[in-house]
Amino acid sequence: MLRSLHIENIAVVERADVEFRQGLNVLTGETGAGKSIVIDALYAVTGGRTSRDLVRSGADKCLAAAVFDADTALGWCAENGVEPEDGALIVQRTVSADGKGACRVNGVPVTVAQLRSLGALLVDIHGQNDGRQLLDENRHIDYLDAFAGDGAEMSAYRAAYGAYQANEREIERLSLDDETRRRLAESLTYRVQELEKAGLKAGEEEELESRSQLLRNGEKLREAAEGAFTALYGDEGSAVELAGQARGCLSRARGWSADLAEADKTLAEAVSLLQDAAERVRDVWDSLDFSPEEFDRVEGRLAQLRRLEKKFSAADEAALLALYEESAARLAEIEYGDEALARLYEKRGALEKDCLAAAEKLSAVRRKAGQTLAKRVERELKELSMPSVRFVTEMTPLAGRPGFGPKGADSVCFLMSANAGQDPGRIARIASGGELSRIMLALKTVFGENDPVPTAVFDEIDTGVSGVAASRVGEKLALTARHRQVLCVSHLPQIAAMADSQYLIEKAERSGRTYTTVTELDRAGRRREIARLTGGDNVTDITSASAEEQLDAADAWKRKLV
Repeated sequence: MLRSLHIENIAVVERADVEFRQGLNVLTGETGAGKSIVIDALYAVTGGRTSRDLVRSGADKCLAAAVFDADTALGWCAENGVEPEDGALIVQRTVSADGKGACRVNGVPVTVAQLRSLGALLVDIHGQNDGRQLLDENRHIDYLDAFAGDGAEMSAYRAAYGAYQANEREIERLSLDDETRRRLAESLTYRVQELEKAGLKAGEEEELESRSQLLRNGEKLREAAEGAFTALYGDEGSAVELAGQARGCLSRARGWSADLAEADKTLAEAVSLLQDAAERVRDVWDSLDFSPEEFDRVEGRLAQLRRLEKKFSAADEAALLALYEESAARLAEIEYGDEALARLYEKRGALEKDCLAAAEKLSAVRRKAGQTLAKRVERELKELSMPSVRFVTEMTPLAGRPGFGPKGADSVCFLMSANAGQDPGRIARIASGGELSRIMLALKTVFGENDPVPTAVFDEIDTGVSGVAASRVGEKLALTARHRQVLCVSHLPQIAAMADSQYLIEKAERSGRTYTTVTELDRAGRRREIARLTGGDNVTDITSASAEEQLDAADAWKRKLV
C-alpha cells in the first residue's frame, strides 16, 4: 500500500505531506483547490509523463516522493538492484524548470521506464481520461483480454502471428517491379565487382599501417640499431667485452669472498643478457631492408582501402568485407527472386492456417470470458443503481483476407442498454456521463478482484453521478477498499461519508501567492466538510446534523461488511 506522499513545488502546492491509511481514503475540497495535484504527484512518482509545467512558478524544481510497502515489488527490486528498507520503498522523482528530471528508489538512480514498471506493480490509477477511453471501441478488446488473462492461447497466437509477419516482410522485400529490380541488380553488381576486385583481407589495413610506419622511419631505425649493436658488441670496449673483463677479474677472487662470488654470478647473467640483446638488435638491423618501391606499394594499397571505406561509409576492411557478403547475398536473392518468392508464397499458406487455428482457440477463450464479463459487469452496475442495465460483449470476425490481425481474428465491442425495453447499443451513443463513470468503476471492480496491485486510485470517478447512484458508488468504493487500499478524489458527500480516512484540500492566498494545503480531518472536521459538500457556503445546524447522520449511516453500513 501507499504509506505517505511528499510534495514540493508542484503547481500551487509549495509543500505538503500526506499519511495515507488502509481502506478508503477520500480527498475533498473546493473546485480548483488542487485535489488532482495530489493525483498528479502520485502519477509522476510512479513513472507517468511529466513536463516543466508541473514546477511551481518561481521554483527551480519540483519533487514528489512516496513511501510504499514493497511486498508486491520484491521481484522488481531483485532485478533492478534495489534493497527494500524495513519492507518499504522510498520512490522519488524531481523535475527541474528546464524539463530535466531524476528518479530514485531507495537512493538508487533509475530510469523513467524502470520507474513506470515499478509503478505498475504498486498503484493502479484511474484518471479522468479513462472514462473517455472506454468510448474508444478499439480498446474494448484490450479490456476483454485483460479480464481473460494473457494465457497460453494468447502466447500461441502471438508466436504464430510473428512467424506470419516475418514471412510477409520477406515477401515485401523480394517483391520488386522489373525496373526497380534491374536498377538494384546493376548497383549491386557494380559494388560486388569493385569489392571483389579489391581482394580484401581481414586485418590487412592494420598490417599495412604498421609496415608504413616502419618504412617511413627506416633510416632512423637503421641508425639506432647499428649504434646499439656497436655499443653492445661491435667495437673494442663494447658492453659485452667490458662485462666479460669484469667477470674475469671476479672469477679469480670469488673463492676468497662470498660477496664477490654472488657478484660474479650476477655478472654472468648480465653478460648472457647483453649477448641476447645484441643478437636481437643485429637480427632487426639485418631485416631493415627497405626500398622506395615497397613504400609506394604499401601507401598505394592503404589509399585504395581508405577510398573504398569512404565511398561505402565503412569503418575498416572488415566492414567492407561484410558489405561485400551482404551485397552478394542480396544480388543472389534478386537473381533467383522468383524461386524464393514462390517458396515464401507456398509457406504463407501454411502460416495462415497456423494463425487461423491459433486465433480460433483464442476466440473461444474470449467468447467464454466475454459472457462472464458481461454477467459480472451487469451485476456490478445493478449494485450501482442501474437496475435495468444490460451489458453485452459483442464479438465479430474480422472482415477481409487473411481474416486475422495483431490481436487475433476478432473485433470486440461493448454494448449496453440502460433502460428496460431498449436494445443494447454502442456505449458512446447511449451512456451518459454518470453511466460512463459507473461502467468504468464496474470494470475496475471486476478486474480488481484478481489484481495483485495493492492500491487503486480514482480521480473524479463520480463525474455525472448524484443522489442514490452516488450512494451506491460510495458503497462500491468502500467494498473495494476491504481488500485493497483505495484513494478517491470526490465532490460528493455520499462518497466522503464512506471514507475510512478523509483529507481536505484547501487553497489560500498569502502575500499575493497561492498556496494549497492537505489536512487529514477528524470526526468534527469531516462533519463540517460533508456539510459544506451538501449545502455549499450555507452550512447550518441542519446540514451539520445531516452530515453527522450520513457518517453514522456509513459507519453502520461498513460494520456489516466485517
